[in-house]
Amino acid sequence: MQTITTVAELRRALADAHRADKRVGLVPTMGYLHDGHLALIEASRAQCDVTVVSIFVNPTQFGPREDLSTYPRDFQRDEKLCRDAGVTIVFAPVSQEIYPAQFETFVEPGELAKPLCGAFRPGHFRGVATVVCKLFNMVQPDVAFFGQKDFQQCAVVRRMAIDLNLPIEIVTVPTVREADRLAMSSRNRYLSEEDRGQALAISRGLFAAAEAFGLGERNVDKLVAIAKRHLETVDQLQYLELVDGDTLKPASSPLHRPAALCVAAYVGSTRLIDNVILQPTP
Repeated sequence: MQTITTVAELRRALADAHRADKRVGLVPTMGYLHDGHLALIEASRAQCDVTVVSIFVNPTQFGPREDLSTYPRDFQRDEKLCRDAGVTIVFAPVSQEIYPAQFETFVEPGELAKPLCGAFRPGHFRGVATVVCKLFNMVQPDVAFFGQKDFQQCAVVRRMAIDLNLPIEIVTVPTVREADRLAMSSRNRYLSEEDRGQALAISRGLFAAAEAFGLGERNVDKLVAIAKRHLETVDQLQYLELVDGDTLKPASSPLHRPAALCVAAYVGSTRLIDNVILQPTP
């Protein structure tokens, strides 16, 4: 495994793979890796000849009162996990390598970036789309792998790839969960034991609604209400919405198209997101 910190070195390292028409996979991360990230790496290794993992805490996707300075970091641990997982290249640039002096060109996503997290984190998806587009240009992967937990991010990135004619397949890997069904997240380390108990209300609510859906419930308001009953114990419910799986617009009753029940909630000072996909059978 190579650890690379500059774009020039990265391009040199990938030149032979591109010339040999090897299939290159990219797993973009902000580090502090967990089993969710390792599932993305495993998917890349299964589908690609070369797997590149980027580790970069992207400043442009954090708001002024968010946790950029305290976001968990442990590069040595991440590097070992990548080596053990069979990663080909770890790309770990400094901020100036991604955003050089006088940087002023951003990717501005459209309607998909406005609801859900976009309504509460202005500029977040602008930062996400920009850094992901830059990573795509630097690595030139054939496939990029993202986790379903970040459902809206996946939708924004997929739309960007289509709109900008980027020849990259976007693969969404199912959410990996702890034994207690809490969705894996780097921010879970912020949770105290008491907080963690509260946080389980999120997955309980989502899975209760999914169970009702499996039993035939197709009324959007009823499905949301089922989930919401479980979420009364979180400190702040930022949103709980059932949205169309393609447009992210509010889903309509009776539910007949693929949809996502998405939630963002604060437990203590930690903001957690999660979702379940509801897939009507034809």
